[in-house]
Amino acid sequence: MDTRRSEQAGGANHVGKAQVGSLAPGRVVGDGRYRLLAQFGVDERGDAHLWRARDGQLKRDVALTLLVGDPADPEAARLARRTLERATHASKFGHGGVARVLDVLALGSGITSSEGLLGVVVAEWTKGSDLVDLVAQRPVAPGAAARMVQALAEAVEQAHQNGLVLGLDHPQRLRLTPNGALKLAFPGPLPEATLRDDVKALGAVLYLLLTGRWALPGGPPAIQPAPTTPQGGIVPPRQLIPTVPADLSSLAVRTIEDGGNGGIRTSAAILRMLDQVAEQEERTQLIKAVGGDPAEGEGTVWTTKKPVKDVARRRKLALGVTVLVVATVVILAWGGLMLINVFQGDSKASGPTINVAAPPASSQPAGQPPASSQPAPPPSPAVGAAVKPQAVAVYNPEGKGDNTSRAKFATDGKPETQWRTEQYKQQFPVIKPGVGLVVTFKDPINLSQVKVAGGTPGTKVEIRSATEKNPDFADTKVVGNGDLVDGETTIPLAQPTQGEYFVIWISQLGGEEGKFQTEIADLTFLPAG
Repeated sequence: MDTRRSEQAGGANHVGKAQVGSLAPGRVVGDGRYRLLAQFGVDERGDAHLWRARDGQLKRDVALTLLVGDPADPEAARLARRTLERATHASKFGHGGVARVLDVLALGSGITSSEGLLGVVVAEWTKGSDLVDLVAQRPVAPGAAARMVQALAEAVEQAHQNGLVLGLDHPQRLRLTPNGALKLAFPGPLPEATLRDDVKALGAVLYLLLTGRWALPGGPPAIQPAPTTPQGGIVPPRQLIPTVPADLSSLAVRTIEDGGNGGIRTSAAILRMLDQVAEQEERTQLIKAVGGDPAEGEGTVWTTKKPVKDVARRRKLALGVTVLVVATVVILAWGGLMLINVFQGDSKASGPTINVAAPPASSQPAGQPPASSQPAPPPSPAVGAAVKPQAVAVYNPEGKGDNTSRAKFATDGKPETQWRTEQYKQQFPVIKPGVGLVVTFKDPINLSQVKVAGGTPGTKVEIRSATEKNPDFADTKVVGNGDLVDGETTIPLAQPTQGEYFVIWISQLGGEEGKFQTEIADLTFLPAG
C-alpha cells in the first residue's frame, strides 16, 4: 500500500531534496508528535506533500499537509507563511465537506529548520476512498458524480460567503467519504489561490469523475490530462464518454473555462444545477421502483425512456378516472331532479326543463348575408421575395454548438432534411442560455419576416440582429420573437431591420421532460416589400 501511494504521489523521492527523500513511512515530524504512515499525494505547485500520520499524543490518525522547502529561501518561506495564514483562518470554518483543521505548525512554532519543512497543516483524518483510486478503473455514473460534487459545492459556497478560499484544485487533496460525498481532506490553499480557482476546481472534479481526466494545470502524473481542441478549449466530457448527459457535460466545461459569455463563475450557480440533476435522479429511481423496467439501464442513473412512458400512462389513467367521476356526478344530479319532479306531480315534464334563448331576429336586409361579428384582421405588411442566405452556421457563444454538420439543412429548401439541437435533460436556460443558427447574406437585406417550417412546437425563438458572423451574445439585439407551432410559423419583426447577419436564437426548447430538443426543417427570410 505504501509503495503504491508513493508512486501515485508523483515520485516525491526523486525531487532532489534531501529533506524530501527523508519523508518516508515511520519518520516523525512536528516536534516528535506525528509519525508518517502513508503518502497520498504531492501538490507540486507548492511543494505540498500529503500524508496520513499518527498523532502520538492523542492516539488518532490525522491528515498532514507538509510544506517542503529550504528555510534559507526567503521567497519560499514567505509563500509558506501565506498558506499557513490561510489554513489558520480555515480552522474556524466548519462544514461536512471540509476536514477540520486541528493545528497549524510553523518554523519556530512546532517544527524546526532541521526538519526540512516550512510548515505543517494538521487536519482530522477522512475515512473513505482515495479519489485517484476511484477513477482509476472507470468513470463514475453521471448521476452519482453530480451527487458526489454537491457536498463539495456546498462547502465552497459557504466558505466563500465567509471570505475563505478552500484550495481544492488538486484531486489528491480530496477523498470520497463512506456516505458517497467528496471532502477536502488535506486543507492548505496555495498562496495565490482565488475564489475563482475554487469554482473552477468544482468543474474539474466533475470532469474527472465523468471522464477520468484532469482538466486543470498541475495535476498528478497518475491522472491523464484532459484533451484540448485545436483552439485550446477543453474537449467536452460528452465527446469522450457519449453516455454523459449534454447538460452535465456543458456544466463541467462552462465552470472550468474562463472565456465566453456563458461561463459559470459562482458555486451557487453550480449548486442549482446539481440540485436539479439530483432531483431528476431521485425521480428516475422512484419511477423505476414503482414500475420501470429494472433490466433497462441497470447500473446507470440516467435511463429515463421507459419511466417517462409509464408516467404518461399514469397521467392518462388519472384523466380517465376523473372523467368517469364527473360523469357519475352529472347522472346522479339528473336522477335527483327527476325524482323531485315526480314527487311534485309534474306530469308534463319528463325531465328538468332547460331554457335555451332563441337567437335574436336578424336586422340584416333580406337577400344579404349576415355581417360577421369579428373585426377584420389587420393587413399584413407587404413583403418581398424570399432571400436565401449565403451561409448558415450553428451559433453557440459557449463553444462548438449542436450538430454543426447539419446546419446547412435549415436553409436548403428541402422539408425532408432538418437541423436539430442536441437532446437535453434540462430546459434552457438552466444548462445554458440557448443555442441557435446565424445566417449571413451576400448583401444587407431589410428583413421583415422569418418563416420557420417543420419546427418543434413549444420552442421559443428570438430573431436577433448582429454585426458579424460570430458575435458576442451581448452585442446581438432582439428584433422579433415567437413560439413555434406545428407546420409553419411566421415570426414578424417589430419593424423591418437592415442587416447582413441575423441569429435565429432558441431560448426555450421543445420536447418533453428529460428529452428537450428542437428541430427546424427550413427557414425562409422575407424582406420588406
